[in-house]
Amino acid sequence: MSAAFVSDLHIDEDRPQVLAGLRQWLHTHADSFDALYVLGDLAEVWVGDDDDGPTANALREAMATAAKRTAVYVMRGNRDFLLGERFAADTGVMLLPDPSVVDVDGQRVLLAHGDAYCTGDAEYQRIRALFRSPAWQADVLAKPLAERRALAAALRNQSRAANERKASNIMDATPAAVAEAMAGTDASLMVHGHTHRPGLHAVGDGRERIVLGDWDRCGWMLALKGGDAALTCFPLPRG
Repeated sequence: MSAAFVSDLHIDEDRPQVLAGLRQWLHTHADSFDALYVLGDLAEVWVGDDDDGPTANALREAMATAAKRTAVYVMRGNRDFLLGERFAADTGVMLLPDPSVVDVDGQRVLLAHGDAYCTGDAEYQRIRALFRSPAWQADVLAKPLAERRALAAALRNQSRAANERKASNIMDATPAAVAEAMAGTDASLMVHGHTHRPGLHAVGDGRERIVLGDWDRCGWMLALKGGDAALTCFPLPRG
């Protein structure tokens, strides 16, 4: 099985070139790989599957078109953790738990968004646990759509302000957390996003970790095909 992976597109109405890039990427690769994976933060914010805004509708359309041509898997990230079963039903994509282990050409690959491994940032981990809480999510989703949009904007501003005060190293994945996760699943390769620090890293014992980049100055993609791994940065359409 061949597979391609992306993460951290952070699509919103202010960056139409990223949405155009997603459409282009899906169109180009839907027939080239057995599966396409989005490992979190497809959207900059997702306030619920009932969102009827133009960006949410455009995302549904793009994902539904691709899902008719190949298997498409979507993992929730720290920005779009309210993606739910209705989105999956509307688009035909399959929601992927974080973390998950998949087999690609006989290789066990551990997939994750990546934020769970940033254990040096204790404040973030507390917030992450709250946002992943079923009770908190149910309470938020019970609010009117307009109220959820306002809450999402406020939380996004708070997150940006908090990150500006933090040392950059604590927002990266902790090597010990990565090693522990890989050992627990017996995976030889980990693929994740979140940190916006693309690269290849040796974990030890012949295992590797590949970090996907965020879609900003370019789009980042990992291709696993025929036993080869290629992490590439490609240009996005001009906005």
